[in-house]
Amino acid sequence: MRHDLSIAVVCSSNQNRSMEAHHLLSKKGFRTKSYGTGSCVKLPGVTVDKPNVYNFETPYEKIAEDLRNKDLSFYTQNGLLNMLDRNKRIKGKPEKFQQCSEEFDLIVTCQERVFDQVLEHLNEREQVSMNLVHVVNVEIKDNHEEATLGSFVIYELVEKLSNTEDPASDIDTVIEFLEKKRNRRFLHSLAFY
Repeated sequence: MRHDLSIAVVCSSNQNRSMEAHHLLSKKGFRTKSYGTGSCVKLPGVTVDKPNVYNFETPYEKIAEDLRNKDLSFYTQNGLLNMLDRNKRIKGKPEKFQQCSEEFDLIVTCQERVFDQVLEHLNEREQVSMNLVHVVNVEIKDNHEEATLGSFVIYELVEKLSNTEDPASDIDTVIEFLEKKRNRRFLHSLAFY
């Protein structure tokens, strides 16, 4: 029996890790949205000390246009323009998690700091419906290769959960199985809407 879980994937800037997982999960038929928790969207610049910074309202196409104008060759070579092309085919612009009012069954974060920010936001806001949400962190380094590999780990988590008898009760067993199989630690917590 496949459960139709509502899923959010969250990283810092809603550009690489969360969007790669959003892309894969959507392709596999899961109801998925993605978000960032940062104060702004940051993408690598030509030098480490000068990132490209945008607000969350900036459409992916505008970001790509800006990077093409700054240095087409560099941003093509480092993969950012391809990433932005993928992103704009999924949705128009990055979204900030703290501005989302939608409820999810499962929120998967891609970094421990983001996990903490998601839980802080959920616990600070007024609980209205008291619906339960599971928040799980799958630590993923913020580069293209690790984002791709990490999206498959997130997919395996979601796929296994959606095929259990009771996802809310079976989540710890699924996480324990994946921690052993993947030799990585997951964080898991509960919150309420």
